[in-house]
Amino acid sequence: MMDIQQIKQRFGIIGSSPALDRGLNIAAQVALTDLAVLISGESGTGKEVMPQIIHQLSSRKHNKYIAVNCGAIPEGTIDSELFGHEKGAFTGAHDSRKGYFEVVDGGTIFLDEVGELPITTQARLLRVLETGEFIKVGSSKVLKTNVRIVAATNVNIPEAIKKGKFREDLFYRLNTVPIQLPPLRERKEDIHLLFRKFAADLSAKYRMPSISLDNEAIELLINYKWPGNIRQLKNVAEQLSVIESSRNITAEIISKYLPKDNSTNLPAIYQGSDKADLSERDILYKVLFDLKSDVTELKKLVFSIMNNQDSKTIDNEKNTALIKSIQHLYTNTESSQITKEEESEIYKPQIISPDSGITQHEEVEEESLSLADKEKEMILKALEKYNGRRKNAATELGISERTLYRKIKEYKIDN
Repeated sequence: MMDIQQIKQRFGIIGSSPALDRGLNIAAQVALTDLAVLISGESGTGKEVMPQIIHQLSSRKHNKYIAVNCGAIPEGTIDSELFGHEKGAFTGAHDSRKGYFEVVDGGTIFLDEVGELPITTQARLLRVLETGEFIKVGSSKVLKTNVRIVAATNVNIPEAIKKGKFREDLFYRLNTVPIQLPPLRERKEDIHLLFRKFAADLSAKYRMPSISLDNEAIELLINYKWPGNIRQLKNVAEQLSVIESSRNITAEIISKYLPKDNSTNLPAIYQGSDKADLSERDILYKVLFDLKSDVTELKKLVFSIMNNQDSKTIDNEKNTALIKSIQHLYTNTESSQITKEEESEIYKPQIISPDSGITQHEEVEEESLSLADKEKEMILKALEKYNGRRKNAATELGISERTLYRKIKEYKIDN
């Protein structure tokens, strides 16, 4: 088995932090087996190098190796990409196609961003891990494959399991041998080495003098948090090499290329509220139901006012809380705040004038929001419009005549 320094030289890995060395040591040991490996770490920490090391040091090194970014494949086609499909399995499937698991038989497949896989695809992947079997999309024939699976993710898998977004049994299958890659901020001793490597590579590629850092610039690099990790460091080194005319980089110069707030703009999951897990459709439904509830409460309040007209006053004790809640809903901006004088005017007993247009015998009924009632009402209007001609009424309603007959019978409409 190759030692750590030989692995670093062969695969161009720069660094000497203990956490990095431990990850490389685990990769070298597990390469001799066929166990599944799960590589965890923040975006930009170099997770894609580990599966290449595992493949090249294994007995599968002469067979195929393929890397698949699970987050970049649309949900509707990912099963076809991984497992293949038969001709006519779906619209556009003009020919049968081999999936990655069939093509890479005997080799290694790297599933990057495995936490983005749909639940249905996770079930298929679990079967491959347990039995080595899979079925093409649109087929009933069970196929066998001998593939080494290495997966990587920057998602907190245990948290995703709690939210029902990742299968717990699949996690334990993938996590047979875990490898955790440290973020760059925990590899301070490697930051300057990596920077010099990136600057030297760019200098050789474009035949330009290499840049160098003074002591203050080095100190600034080491103490920066690097939210984008190695990827961000490489970008900064390349920008300085190309844009700056001076080859001696100071802390003042380098600070222009670093975000001031040390924060990251990378995709993240908001942990503060369950609303982050809602789809746009769910949020829209919630808004509509809340609006319906508000309208219903307003109708109840108005109806209560009408019922209390004999006493000429509103039952303040009963309705004040409701009025205040309605006021709170619609006074979010400073310009719409109600003054104390206006508030006292709202909550004082209101006298309903006899000539206000409302007589003692009028009643205000709450409008029904039942879909069944609305449907029955529309059917009655259509039948009335066409003098009971059901065919014309069905056409007007956009339904078949047979459906109209069934609805008439269901609602016991005389026609």
